[in-house]
Amino acid sequence: MQTIEQRLAALRAKMREAGYAGYYIPTDDFHLSEYVGAHFKARAYMSGFTGSAGTLVVLEHEAALWVDGRYFLQGEQQLCGTSITLQKSGEEGVPTILEYLKGKLPQGGVLGMDGRTVPAATGLSFKKELAQRKVTLAPGRDLVGEIWADRPPLSDRPAWVLDTKYAGQEAGEKLAAVRAVMAEHAATAHVLASLDDIAWLFNLRGDDVAYNPVLLAYAVIEPEKAYLFADEGKLPEAVRAHLASLNTEILPYGGVYDFVAHYGAGTKVLLSEPRINYALYARLVDAGASLVDAENPTVYRKAVKNAAELENLRRAHIKDAVAMVRFMRYLKENIGKIPMTEISASDYLESLRRAQEGNLGLSFDTICGYGPHGAIVHYAATPESDVPLAPRGLLLVDSGGQYYEGTTDITRTFALGPLTEEEKLHFATVLRSMLNLAAARFLSGVRGANLDVLARAPFWEQGLDYKHGTGHGVGYLLNVHEGPNSFRWQNPSDSAVLEEGMVTTDEPGVYIAGKHGIRLENELVCRKGEKNAFGQFLYFEPLTLVPIDLDAVEPSLLSEIDRTRLNAYHALVYETLAPHLDADERVWLAGYTRAI
Repeated sequence: MQTIEQRLAALRAKMREAGYAGYYIPTDDFHLSEYVGAHFKARAYMSGFTGSAGTLVVLEHEAALWVDGRYFLQGEQQLCGTSITLQKSGEEGVPTILEYLKGKLPQGGVLGMDGRTVPAATGLSFKKELAQRKVTLAPGRDLVGEIWADRPPLSDRPAWVLDTKYAGQEAGEKLAAVRAVMAEHAATAHVLASLDDIAWLFNLRGDDVAYNPVLLAYAVIEPEKAYLFADEGKLPEAVRAHLASLNTEILPYGGVYDFVAHYGAGTKVLLSEPRINYALYARLVDAGASLVDAENPTVYRKAVKNAAELENLRRAHIKDAVAMVRFMRYLKENIGKIPMTEISASDYLESLRRAQEGNLGLSFDTICGYGPHGAIVHYAATPESDVPLAPRGLLLVDSGGQYYEGTTDITRTFALGPLTEEEKLHFATVLRSMLNLAAARFLSGVRGANLDVLARAPFWEQGLDYKHGTGHGVGYLLNVHEGPNSFRWQNPSDSAVLEEGMVTTDEPGVYIAGKHGIRLENELVCRKGEKNAFGQFLYFEPLTLVPIDLDAVEPSLLSEIDRTRLNAYHALVYETLAPHLDADERVWLAGYTRAI
């Protein structure tokens, strides 16, 4: 097996052969997905860093990897022993990727990349900014693929049709809504590459990306007809019949690049530069099409869950909560009595989820971090890092499931035994933060970024913070991370106006390297409240209904309003879950949802 240094040497040999001064390797697949299949993990292959986000730049004599705050600790650990420099994005003195390239690439040099894995918006930005140094982009070669001898093949898992009783709306109605937006732009066609948008639009689901039930495909929508570019061998007869009913022709997966080249002068193509890859964009530019850069019409429609989806989501969260309650009870009653490790606990929780009717697996790789491992925001236990659980300290478990009725995402931090005063204070801070945001009442027109301060205030009061967003949108039997809604003050321009039906997580945390990590996470759905002379007010309904571990709660560190909010939440948890539990489980749950 090659070392990282041997792989870098092989890549540099290819770079010299191609005349590239640098090579750019993002995390993305051809659809710019957050999580990617094994075939597309080029950045992980070249660097050894396995986090879900990060960008590697390789030059002739150096290499650097950019990661965000979620991955600072993981990046340091996984790059140790390599020649790759970790760049902590957003930290003082750390250059952006463009600043680094401007300072390192020679005048008139060439920056290579696989344009299929780069957003058009990024490619265009690089082209503009690097032109100052007469640097050109070469997006046509996958150099990593040329040296990756045992590269995993593309997924061959079959797709399936999501019944309307789960989707809540016929695919034909969704296509009509997209075509109405196309008409507003006088568009000849709409080119769609993002997998969750395609799955939602056609009421299709697949198994091509771990944890995300999507199908590897591109789509082109015209006013009277649509085209789906996918491996037909993965489309069973029921899927082909479904697509035929939508007047959608099936074409080969890779054929989209030649297909879009027929949109020449006089045509107008609607697309989203951040959501379509640079290679596909370049084909349209070369063909002479007039391009309209706008958000995909599917994005907001997908984010606003319909009545059927919301009712289904409530059912999914009850199933998920039953599994979580049984897991919590298992921990409490067995810690210190039977052997447990991070991996065995995670596996047990997965078995409880899979036992629930309609469960289709996990929605992401479970994060189960004990003690210091909890401080690694996206920790993933391995046989090498796995540690035993002991009856003391904190265990952070961030997990979720995929159900026909929707997608779940929940984090709970459990006290396995006695806690330090610092751990109690930090747990109370996280709890206050989560409750603050969940209790928000706000006017229509407010963005998620406007509300983030409600969660961060308890941290900022103590000179603390956390280096991730407070919350993200969640798909419906789709990606666990879904835009455009979020709670993140750092990027207000990217934060959507919150609308009734949007589902967003509420997940503040505190991470003390070498000691502990604490995160609490609920999914919230935005609902309409009172409408009066001041306007339409909105509020949040909790979808997640799982106890907060009272063994970790020091009541004296909470205000009266904090305790009132927690007690009300726990009363709702018990009332909702009790009918789904047996007598012993109800007694146990009553103790962990008692008023404080």
